[in-house]
Amino acid sequence: MDTVPTDVPGDATTEAPTASRCPVDHVALAAQEAARCPFPHDAAKAPVHRSKADLFVRRLLRIKDRPDGVTTAQAYSAFQKSMLISGTRCMLTYVVFPIVLPLLGIAKGVGPVVGIVIGSIAMVCDVFTIRRFFMVDHKYRWYFTAIALSVITLLTVLLVEDIANFVS
Repeated sequence: MDTVPTDVPGDATTEAPTASRCPVDHVALAAQEAARCPFPHDAAKAPVHRSKADLFVRRLLRIKDRPDGVTTAQAYSAFQKSMLISGTRCMLTYVVFPIVLPLLGIAKGVGPVVGIVIGSIAMVCDVFTIRRFFMVDHKYRWYFTAIALSVITLLTVLLVEDIANFVS
């Protein structure tokens, strides 16, 4: 992980982790006592104003405050992983198990079981993704929530179908 010196007055040697390098030369900036970096290095210290809807969702997801060390990059990573799991589930359920494996003469009837397992994991990951975006107060958290809820809705329908196929 890249680190850059912080702009703490009187302590130009302190290092703070950032997702990417700051474009400001902090060594030169430290020579000027009154100069401060114009880029925020610690978003957790910035005051956050939340709407009533944000507060409701934070209570629903049991998010109290922004944990130390949680970054926007981690929220993106969680979103990518949950979408990858959902896509993998669809690929297995609709391509591999019903078409490819029966052509090879193996794994007949395992599609619903795998669909139930992977679909359940994908839905849990989607909820954790929504949690992560709200945790970091991401500016697009509502858009990501809409996408994740759409995926959860689709996965719920597919889960009910898989359960019906498994039971019959």
